[in-house]
Order: sequence, then C-alpha cells, then structure tokens
Amino acid sequence: MAIPNSSLHIISSSPSKFPSMKPFKFPSKLSKIRCSQNPNPPSPPSTLNLISILRIIPDWADEIKESRMKQTKSLYKHEDWVEHRSSLRHIRHLLSSLSSRVILSLVPPVIAFTMVAVVVASYNTAVFWELLPEFFPVLRASSLPYQLTAPALALLLVFRTEASYSRFEEGRKAWTKVVSGTYDFARQVIVSVETDSVLKMALLRYILAFPVALKCHLVHGSDTGKDLKNLLEDDDLALVLRSNHRPRCVIQFISQSLQMLNLEPSKRTTLESKVTCFHEGIGVCEQITSIPIPVSYTRLTSRFLVLWHLTLPIILWDDCHWIVVPATFISAASLFCIEEVGVLIEEPFPMLALDELCKLVYDNVQEALTSEKKIKDILDAKMADHASRKRSSNGHPTSGSGQTTWPNINF
Repeated sequence: MAIPNSSLHIISSSPSKFPSMKPFKFPSKLSKIRCSQNPNPPSPPSTLNLISILRIIPDWADEIKESRMKQTKSLYKHEDWVEHRSSLRHIRHLLSSLSSRVILSLVPPVIAFTMVAVVVASYNTAVFWELLPEFFPVLRASSLPYQLTAPALALLLVFRTEASYSRFEEGRKAWTKVVSGTYDFARQVIVSVETDSVLKMALLRYILAFPVALKCHLVHGSDTGKDLKNLLEDDDLALVLRSNHRPRCVIQFISQSLQMLNLEPSKRTTLESKVTCFHEGIGVCEQITSIPIPVSYTRLTSRFLVLWHLTLPIILWDDCHWIVVPATFISAASLFCIEEVGVLIEEPFPMLALDELCKLVYDNVQEALTSEKKIKDILDAKMADHASRKRSSNGHPTSGSGQTTWPNINF
C-alpha cells in the first residue's frame, strides 16, 4: 500500500542483513572414479516425469489461488452493499464461477474423484457385459455405512468452518482495535503537544507507520520499503528495515519520541498508555498467524473427505449406475468447496482490506491536522463574541447574558 505524498513523507528501502555463512568450498582436485563406477550417471527414472506431468494442474491451481490472495481488497461502500444484496446476485455469482479462486482451487480434487467414478463405472459395465473374466466381481456395497457416517462428516465440516471463521473474526477485531487505537493516539498527540512541532510531526509519522509495518509483518510478500516510503525518513526507514521485528522497532521510535517531548507528567502517562494497544495488537495477530487450527483436525477432515469420495461410486452403483459420475462430481465440488473456504479464512489477514484500513487512518489523521487550526480559530471567535456580549456598553450585564439555549431538534 503506497501512501500519497503530503506533509508526512519518507524513504527508500535498504536490504536486510543476514548472518554471514561460511561458503562451501569444492575440493581442489576431483576424486578418481573407480573402474566399477559408470562415469555417465543414469537418467532419472520416468516416474519423475510422470509426477511432474500430474502436478501441472495442482500447481496451476495453487498459483492462481496464491496470486488472487495477494490482490488488494477494498472496503465496502453503500454501492457495494446494494450490489451485495441484489436479487440478481445468484446469477452474477453463477456466471463468475470460472473466475472464483475457491472453485479453481478445487479443479485437481474434483477431476481426480470424477475420474475415479468413471473408472469404477467403466469397470462395472465391462463386468456386466462379460467383457472381463467371470472371476472379476462387480464393485458394489451397501449404502448403510454412508448413512451412518454422513452426519459425522457434516458435523466435521461445520466445526472446521466455524473454527476458521472464529479466527477470522478474532483477526478482524484485533485490527479494529489497532486502527481505532492508532487514530486515538494520533488525536491525543495533535491535541496535547502544543510545542516541538518538528518532533510532533515525527511522532505522528511513527504512529501512522505502525499499522503499515504490522500489515507488512503479517501478510507474506508485502513490500515494507515501498509501503513505508512516504511515511518515514531515510534514516528511520533504513533502521526499521534492518530490524528483525519491524512493528516493535516502530514502537521504539514512538516511545523515544514521547520521552523527548516537553510534556506534563499526566499527559505523558496518558500518551504512553496508548502504546499498550499496539503491543496487544501485535500479540493477538502473531498468535493467529503462527498457531493454526490443530493440524490433526485439518488432516482428519481431509482424509475423511478423500475416503468418502473414493468409495462413493461403489456405494451408489446399484442405484445410479453411470449417474455415479455426475453425482460424484457434484458431491466433491460441494463438500470440498466448504472445506476450502475454511482453509482460506483460517489465515484471516490476507482476506482483510488492510491496505484500505491503513489508508483510511492516514487520511483521517491528515484531515485532523488540517482542520485543527480552523476549529481552534472558530472556537476562539465564539468565546470572544460571547465575552463581548456578556456586558453592555455601560459595563452592566445584559438581561439573559451567560445563558445558552439548547437546540430544538426534531428527529
């Protein structure tokens, strides 16, 4: 997220320094090859080529999914909500199915299980038409096990999706606190700090840089130098980029700036208490990012779905025959789609419009800075006008002076 240039500006990035590692040295002389060894190593087995071919579609689906997750999200406005609840939304969603990253990511498993259904149906048809020897049995089974395990699979998917959504909601609430805390902190600085204008503007830049640094810390592939370019100065940005934990480095800038300000102890204590909100935001967000839903739960759901759809054509053969192919396709597309949504929202921060939230905080603080002097002048003029009308020309108070009338508002 690039912040527009204004009175708050900033710098280019410098590369991070990693601990130096001792380079690997090749032997000065090649070792002799024994006579029993073949100097020309055999070519890799053909199975590797087969695996690479089979991975083409999954790799393509994963690439689309990851690229879509890096797209900038936008905050909803009134027009977006009107379109969101439109009666034509079902048709619009159906027509955009082929561009959905959730659906495209389901192409590999859905195709695989549909092909399994085709193979089972073809085998049973060949056995039925006696195209195979008599000892080949028809693949069929009772549907009773599926009737008994269907509720368990449904509950497993529901609990998995609900657990993921609770993480998404927790991440959204954490960022709501960070955004509101950032704006409240900046507002307190604007009101409380009346002197040291240079240090005041530097402190405001550090406060605005914190949510941007936190966003880059949480979202993989973010360009921290580009996002902080217009907020921090060159030397500040260079130090932030070299630090191991960039949001905490920005907090150190904020703390040092507060110590250097000439403030009353009560005001300083009030401003320092606002930093606690930033530390809490870092803690909650890092817990969500680094601690997933128990992996055993995710694996159990995945294995249950795979075994279910591998045996589904055998269970449905007696009742459906070749209809098992579209039935397996619809079942795999539906159930794996629910599971995929749960996996996507399990990591909430790429799904949130963090760039737009950071830009919103920046614009609000800029507006507060612009309107600060104008509001103060208007209030001073009102106080002066009230004091001038408080006394008459002979020095005696006028009737009704000093009284204010509450506005009569009709809702």
